[in-house]
Amino acid sequence: MATIFRTATAALALSLCALGSAPAFAQDNADPSTMRNTDDGSDFAIVGLGAAVLPDYEGSDDYGFSPIPAAIGRVSGFNFTLAGNRLSVDLVPDNYGPGIDFQAGPVAVLNLNRASTKGIDDERIKALGKRKAALELGGYLGIAKTGVITSEFDRVSFSASYRKGVTGAHSAGIFTPTISYLTPLSTKAIVSVFVSGERAERGYARSYFGINPEQSEDSGLPVFNARGGWKNWTLGGVGAVSLTGDLRGGLQAFGGVVYRRLLNDFAKSPVTSIAGDRDQWLGSVGLAYSF
Repeated sequence: MATIFRTATAALALSLCALGSAPAFAQDNADPSTMRNTDDGSDFAIVGLGAAVLPDYEGSDDYGFSPIPAAIGRVSGFNFTLAGNRLSVDLVPDNYGPGIDFQAGPVAVLNLNRASTKGIDDERIKALGKRKAALELGGYLGIAKTGVITSEFDRVSFSASYRKGVTGAHSAGIFTPTISYLTPLSTKAIVSVFVSGERAERGYARSYFGINPEQSEDSGLPVFNARGGWKNWTLGGVGAVSLTGDLRGGLQAFGGVVYRRLLNDFAKSPVTSIAGDRDQWLGSVGLAYSF
C-alpha cells in the first residue's frame, strides 16, 4: 500500500500544478514532498498534461482554457516539481516511513499575470497596458505527519513560503501559508483538500491592482492607490484515479476545483470590483504517467 503514494500523490500534485501555474496563481502546496507519503526512496519521474479553466487575469470575471504541462520526480534523493511557470526543490532528505517529515528548499515562479492582453476580454483592462513578466524567487519550509485520522497512510501537511520579485513587473514579497490533508480511498483512488492564503506587499498591489491617472483616462476606471496586505484565501480539492488498475504505476486521471476569494484592496480595486469579481474559480482535468 505504501508505494502507491509516490505515484498517486504526484498525480494530485500535478492537478494542483494545473490549478496553480497560470499567471499569478502559482501555489506552494503542489510540492511533492508535502504531497507524498511513504515509498522506497528511489528516483522517479511523473509527467502530466492538464487542461485548466482559469480567470483571464487575477481578479477577472472572464474565463478561458489553458493547457498546463507539469513534471514531478526525485533525483538523487531530492524531490522537484516543475509546473508551467513554477519550479521548487526539496533539499531535506525524506522520512520514508510513518511519522514526521520536514521539507525546505528554493522556489522560483515566472509570474505572467497580464504580461499579454491577447487572452483578456475586458477592453478596460487591456487599456491599462501590459505588465512585464516577473521572476519571483524565494524558499519554503514545511512539516508533515503521516498516519493521522483515517489510517496509517493519510497525511497532514503545513508549509509556508516567501518569494520576492527580482525582475519585471514588481519587486514585492509574497507570503503563502498552506495546510493540506490527503487520504487514500482504495488502491485505485486518492483525494486531498487544502486551504491557503497569500499576503502580498505594496509593490505587487500597485503593479496589478493600482490605477494611476493616465491609466484611468485610458480605461475609464477610477484612480486607485492599492496597498499591500492579505490578498486572498483559497480552498480546494483534488483527486486522482488509476486508469490501469493500480495507482502504483501506469496511467492516472486527475482533476480538481479551487475557490479563491480576493481580500482588502485586491478586492476593492476597480480591476476587481468594477471590471472583474473578487470570487475566483479554477478547475483542471488531465492525465499523468509514471516512469
